[in-house]
Amino acid sequence: MSIKLGIVGGGVMGEALLSRMLAQQLYRPDNVLVSEPQAHRRDILVQKYAVKVTSDNRAVAAASDVLLLAIKPQVFEAVAKELAQGDSNASPAREQLPVVVSILAGVSLSQLEAAFGRQPVIRAMPNTPATVGAGITAIASGKSVKPSQIEQATAIFQAVGEVVEVPEYLMDAVTGLSGSGPAYVAIMIEALADGGVAAGLPRAIASKLALSTVLGTAQLLHETQMHPAELKDRVTSPGGTTIAGIRELERAGFRSALIEAVQAAKERSQQLGQ
Repeated sequence: MSIKLGIVGGGVMGEALLSRMLAQQLYRPDNVLVSEPQAHRRDILVQKYAVKVTSDNRAVAAASDVLLLAIKPQVFEAVAKELAQGDSNASPAREQLPVVVSILAGVSLSQLEAAFGRQPVIRAMPNTPATVGAGITAIASGKSVKPSQIEQATAIFQAVGEVVEVPEYLMDAVTGLSGSGPAYVAIMIEALADGGVAAGLPRAIASKLALSTVLGTAQLLHETQMHPAELKDRVTSPGGTTIAGIRELERAGFRSALIEAVQAAKERSQQLGQ
């Protein structure tokens, strides 16, 4: 069986990565094997993507050139122990040991390296917008990872958005910002819509205006590479409506609240990884 990509875990994020990689022809369906314990999920993956499926994690690990771990962190120890018991993937017949790419929050490179022995490991932190191809993923490489394997991992996550490479000690900060950040933005959009309702707009119109305003502003900043402060200054005229609103945001500590949210999430990520 010629398997280029093995995925352990066929849940939401695993499926998101799979669907985008297949759509961009990074892998062919017949070169992908997904291990998933739930039979109905296996059926869905076969019907939607025509990939190979199994309930045997060891079969995936033994056959794959790239092994993507997309399971819940809580089951990592059990799955890692199972894979270690059937460690045929470390066969000397292989020219290069398969790289393990983990998207498990809070599972460190040292834990991954301890679990997978001589295999090279890469830790990744994608965020929720990856499910619609608009995510950003930070990756950190283990000690024995080769440049070609970093390229493989980068290609996987470029299928669902942008990729940045960071040293592992910054992964908790990444979690606090881009990992948890979608929730902060969702709260902001909800609050903007509530503000529109308070100002007299119908709920449906207020929600549409809030969402489109945030989406359009992000796209403008992304495409022009304009500094956010410059855009803010362009919108803010002397004695106008925008500066009146900004004054209230500053009075309420809006900036400080976001900064503290990122810091608190980073610290919680550190605690969970201990």
